Amino acid sequence: MNFSYEIKKVCKQSGARIGVFHTPHGDIETPVFMPVGTQATVKGLKVEDLKDVGAQIILSNTYHLFLRPGEDIVKKAGGLHHFMNWDKPILTDSGGFQVFSLSKLRKITEEGVTFNSHLSGEKLFISPEKAMQIENDLGADIIMAFDICSNYGASRKEAEKSADITKNWLERCYKVQKNENQMLFPIVQGNFYKDLRQRCIEDCIPYAKCGIAIGGLSVGEPKEVMYDMLDFMMPLMPKDMPRYLMGVGSPDCLLEGYARGIDMIDCVLPTRIARNGTAFTKTGKLVIRNAEFKEDFRPIEEDCDCYTCKHYTRAYIRHLINAGEMLGAELLSIHNLRHLIRLTEQIKQAIWEDRLLDFKAEYLKNYKL
Repeated sequence: MNFSYEIKKVCKQSGARIGVFHTPHGDIETPVFMPVGTQATVKGLKVEDLKDVGAQIILSNTYHLFLRPGEDIVKKAGGLHHFMNWDKPILTDSGGFQVFSLSKLRKITEEGVTFNSHLSGEKLFISPEKAMQIENDLGADIIMAFDICSNYGASRKEAEKSADITKNWLERCYKVQKNENQMLFPIVQGNFYKDLRQRCIEDCIPYAKCGIAIGGLSVGEPKEVMYDMLDFMMPLMPKDMPRYLMGVGSPDCLLEGYARGIDMIDCVLPTRIARNGTAFTKTGKLVIRNAEFKEDFRPIEEDCDCYTCKHYTRAYIRHLINAGEMLGAELLSIHNLRHLIRLTEQIKQAIWEDRLLDFKAEYLKNYKL
């Protein structure tokens, strides 16, 4: 195999792990936060910016790249790595979550999903086989199985049907995925029914060769509900491979996820809130666009080592955001990504020192939700 995972350290206090995930485009030290580059770009940032903030791996989105420029264009360019000039690992999602979010524009059957493009209105179809073909053409190192994510609050009948179809689609994805330079991650669904989650884990394990993902969390439920589900699931999850929690992006959620043994996390949140003029700090969110920062000539965070905090003030960034200048969102995106990656680095240090629960308690004591 061109992929392997080795655990370097388990925290005696929490059970959280430090590991190394070996991939064809380099090693990833876990736990890891993964910036999201939906359309083969992390909005507003160059690959040099991503490397500067410490990104080890980035995500791209199968659904959006299927619509434009088309996976055939990316394949002709030599795959995503060449297309976007990123020489480190890439993960592509399956497009299942994006199709899920198009609830008014899609129809799900056992065969796949028929939907209307949110760009052109064109009727399109993605099956598990088609999703694997798209992801193969995109050429990411880690690819996700095609799945169905059900709504928070879905009935048991609806959640069970989604779980059954997801299992069927996983089998079909596995049959056609033959590229040994790509690792297929099954996705555990099951909504918020613990017995369904357990069954989905059992369904996924035979197909999990070097990685498994948890989907269908952080979809609108209270955080305590998500943490309770993670507490239930983690003892059932494989221990010898990376465990990926999809779509979680606030500092407190990262800390809670890693402390429970999650190894990989991604989210669009840090760059999305940056475009709205908001910054992460270790005490909570800072809405930089607000008038109180008009004459605040301090960096976003005094002890932050990011490019933004080294060179620019809150007052200047506030001016950029309120003037509609692109640089404002770019500078805040750099800070927010570095904040989460730096937090992950601090968590790793706490794991090495067997004190992650102490670090977590101290951090959350000062963090305002």
